[in-house]
Amino acid sequence: MSFTDLFESGEHSRNIGHFASLVTLAAVDGAINDSEKTLLERFSRKLGITDAEFKKIMEKPSGYPINPPNSAVKRLERIFDLFRLIFVDHNIDAEEHQLLERYAIGLGFNEEQATKLIARSIQIFSGGLNFDDYSHLLDR
Repeated sequence: MSFTDLFESGEHSRNIGHFASLVTLAAVDGAINDSEKTLLERFSRKLGITDAEFKKIMEKPSGYPINPPNSAVKRLERIFDLFRLIFVDHNIDAEEHQLLERYAIGLGFNEEQATKLIARSIQIFSGGLNFDDYSHLLDR
């Protein structure tokens, strides 16, 4: 096995863990609805999840560890993916919030960072930005 094969399998393993976390989060508030399933299918393609892996993960998503990426940008991208999934129904409930905090800590953020990141992300995704923040984001 070549070095690049090892890297690709490690990356794929992290993607499987991330996808399983997405499925767990989608199912935390009950059955996965059609909108969530559509988004999960898009994420599975983006992450290179095979049809067989998709089916297996959908049946038992809790059997996969979180394998955090080394890059801070990649970790933030994973949090962003989770928020996109959560806000597909334009709502975040207490179970989703709690799971997000645990996942952020699992990705390598400390408790204080995770709390701030999630609170700010909720403001952004729920449209709770003030004008200064809105203006700043437009200028980026």
